[in-house]
Amino acid sequence: MRIYNWSQLTQDEQSTLLKRPASSSSAELQSRTREILSDVRERGDKALLEMTARFDKVKLESLRVPPPKIQEALENLEPSTREALEMARDNIERFHRQQLPRRIEIPTLAGIRCFREARPIERVGFYIPGGSAPLPSTVLMLGVPSHIAENPIRVLCSPPQANGEIDPIVLATAALCGIDQVYRVGGAQAIAAMAFGTESVPKVDKIFGPGNSWVTEAKQQVASHSEGAAIDMPAGPSEVLVIADEYANPTFVAADLLSQAEHGPDSQVILLSTSEKIARDCLAELNRLLQKLPRREIAAQALANSRSFVVKDIATAVKISDAYAPEHLILQIQEPEVWARRLQNAGSVFLGAWSPESAGDYASGTNHVLPTYGHARAWSGLSLESFMKQITFQHLSREGLAAIGPSVEKLASLEGLEAHRLAVSVRLRPEEK
Repeated sequence: MRIYNWSQLTQDEQSTLLKRPASSSSAELQSRTREILSDVRERGDKALLEMTARFDKVKLESLRVPPPKIQEALENLEPSTREALEMARDNIERFHRQQLPRRIEIPTLAGIRCFREARPIERVGFYIPGGSAPLPSTVLMLGVPSHIAENPIRVLCSPPQANGEIDPIVLATAALCGIDQVYRVGGAQAIAAMAFGTESVPKVDKIFGPGNSWVTEAKQQVASHSEGAAIDMPAGPSEVLVIADEYANPTFVAADLLSQAEHGPDSQVILLSTSEKIARDCLAELNRLLQKLPRREIAAQALANSRSFVVKDIATAVKISDAYAPEHLILQIQEPEVWARRLQNAGSVFLGAWSPESAGDYASGTNHVLPTYGHARAWSGLSLESFMKQITFQHLSREGLAAIGPSVEKLASLEGLEAHRLAVSVRLRPEEK
């Protein structure tokens, strides 16, 4: 991970060095994913069982995890593990419950009432990756707000382990969130199952959760399919940007950078510092701490795609950060809340030396499902609203329609939509019909 002096770089060099690793989506990946989706649509459970045997090397008799087995996983949890999960769940619930939408009603004119009310999405699906480590935190980030939103149907899919079962920590966390529809299926085929439905897996209206390039590609394809499902947000590799001033703690900064680098070889971490000494000290600490990590080989690959820049001041750092639009942004600077008010683009922001990104990943209360790959310029992280939809209503009296009728008729005529004009005129001037 090299250090660059920002002011000494050309604009093209700055742009090149801030580029994220290329997306792993390719023509072959798109084509093979399309084949998987089509196969699951056509053959349902049979296709899922065959793919599980082929890709996960597990032969299953059935896909659904019996609800008693989910509850059993919770009862068998080691007490300190359950305590940690419950603390995280409770904090996530406190924060997300404050996001409950209120009913909005306003009389726009005499005789015209417009109002808006929230409704839960009827059927939601959660994808929880398997891979090298279980992700109970993601179950919490999806399960808790969906519980508050009161989604009637909640479906969770996760790939089976070598023994044919889903990781017991994932099952236990599902039980903590009141989820009892859990299925042993992973990859693009799980996304297909939730998007289109099979004999066992219910079709859902919206799919949530992270995954590898296959899962990401499958989510994008089902979102554009006429019979598919909506998705939470565009996704890419995990990332963090740290802004550090001359007072920053190099060990803290290095640990924060590594906490994202260990996610995967395609993750990216960026350091912006107003002090060349701090930048060098951070990199020295990063190399020292890297050797302590069990996932150091993965982190080292991510660091090869990562950069450190020395900038002239915090204002420059904030400008660079806004252009990059990081998933996670950490401000290890003096007066972080003052500078935070100037920020425009970030998934989630961590203020001050004692706010590691890990806190948001697990237990502070905010949601860790966030826009990556620059999508924070236009997308928000998951919130309670992500699990709901807003419906608008209007009620007009005859007097209300009479007040806006001429304007509606004029605008309809300007657009050449005669039936729109007629829908007003037959009510106000029935003698003309």
